[in-house]
Amino acid sequence: MTVMDDWITAACTELGLEPADVPVPTVLDLAKDVAHQVLRPGAPVTAYLLGVAVGRGAEPADAAARLSALAGTWPVELGGERPE
Repeated sequence: MTVMDDWITAACTELGLEPADVPVPTVLDLAKDVAHQVLRPGAPVTAYLLGVAVGRGAEPADAAARLSALAGTWPVELGGERPE
């Protein structure tokens, strides 16, 4: 097991969730897209928003894809460059 696996297992136990229900690659890819194409602090907030949407019945992969697409079309910051 990795530290990530251990953390997810512990966090899921704390929240009464099943670790198998956590789409880790989907969440990490979404966070990467937002951090690199919008802004870094937006990544955890967007992951939270994804969780809220899923909790309200959205399909995780579809909701994440929609948010990643939105991040990909986000306007370039003033000065003409995206943040790194």
